[in-house]
Amino acid sequence: MQKLIGKNPDQDQFNMFKNTLKQIINPRHTLVSLSDEIPWHTFEKEFANLYSNTGTPAKPIRLMVSLLILKQLKNLSDETVVKDWVQNPYYQYFSGASEFQWGLPCDPSDLVHFRKRLGQEGVEKILEVSIRIQPGKDRRKATDEICIDTTAQEKNITYPTDVKLRKKVIDQCTKIAQKEQITLRQSYKRTAKKLMLAQRFAHHPKNYKKARAAKRKLKTIAGRLIRELRRKLPEERLRHYQDKLLLFERVIHQKKNDKDKIYSLHEPGVACIAKGKVAKKFEFGSKVSVAMSKNRNIILGIVNFKGNPHDSKTIEATLQQVERLTGKKIKKAIVDRGYRAKKQIRGTQIISPTITRDAAKRAAYRKRFRRRAAIEPVIGHLKNQYGMKRNFLKGDIGDIVNATLSGAAFNFKRWLNLKLEELRRLWTQVANTKPHIVDYYFKTSC
Repeated sequence: MQKLIGKNPDQDQFNMFKNTLKQIINPRHTLVSLSDEIPWHTFEKEFANLYSNTGTPAKPIRLMVSLLILKQLKNLSDETVVKDWVQNPYYQYFSGASEFQWGLPCDPSDLVHFRKRLGQEGVEKILEVSIRIQPGKDRRKATDEICIDTTAQEKNITYPTDVKLRKKVIDQCTKIAQKEQITLRQSYKRTAKKLMLAQRFAHHPKNYKKARAAKRKLKTIAGRLIRELRRKLPEERLRHYQDKLLLFERVIHQKKNDKDKIYSLHEPGVACIAKGKVAKKFEFGSKVSVAMSKNRNIILGIVNFKGNPHDSKTIEATLQQVERLTGKKIKKAIVDRGYRAKKQIRGTQIISPTITRDAAKRAAYRKRFRRRAAIEPVIGHLKNQYGMKRNFLKGDIGDIVNATLSGAAFNFKRWLNLKLEELRRLWTQVANTKPHIVDYYFKTSC
């Protein structure tokens, strides 16, 4: 049964016996300004249908949404953001608390359940709000021309090899047998360990033959254990483990040049993506398409794709999301040469680098595509500062949620930077008369 929706405390209520958060924090702090700017009632209205009218009260929607934003904005884990919330009064004010709290706001696992409850539509609503709070002049010009590019969002898995996967199949088959109290003909514990040691320096000429033999032996052992489990498991428990055993069989029988290979047992949806990087030839995760306004650096859309589709196949879904979030038709989309063979999609002109002899057009093209290159460092910020470098969230929905919240965090950070610039300009006007006051307020507001 769904939980009853939680209520937010009243921040404006005065308490004569306790100091409220408004009395102890700096009202000029940028996080306080962002808290006052975000329309929290929008989230409470949109997400109210995810809760019931009966049952145990859940945590307030504002608290859970704010924790998701803070987690992505500061690039923290679920456990860390919950612990930091107790120590940071600005985090507590941002999440709607009226008085300073001494206890944890929620269990870290509550954030996992809340993300699943929101789904794709819910996190897109957070991204939409992050676009809506941007200054009006920036939003009005944001949809005239947009820049689109793709990147790889890596999953939290080890570098996959056939040997590693076969050893994991052996270990998991042994665990299933122990859990179901099945006596195996042989556990192969010491044998598998010796075979893994034989894999070291496999490309050395002296070890090549021995390593290949060990690789074949691991495949034989894995297949033997799978067949033994199928024989000895009761019919009811066999149905329970059917999907897992089919995955194991697919792993041990896949070959080097097969399509749709399995690269991880706990994340079978991971794809191998080659972006032509010298330092990192292959990345294992999902492909993400990022749409950014040409001159304002506002992320207008961020779409996660399962597998590794060609870049030209990602434009239409990206444009649909941008138009859905902004409510405006996109006139022009600027892309790189990886999006070849696409000139127009649903009334939007797709502009990619071309060769022309007209000097005036050549200068305009050069200026436009130099500006398009600004999306590259934006993608770098998304990865290194807002949690898209390595995705720790499970499953396909975890890929979508992590990418979308990263884009929302980037937009929120853009708003915070604009607020700091506004404060800096204001303080600069006062600096000639009272510079020590300027320095004090600037340090406390950062």
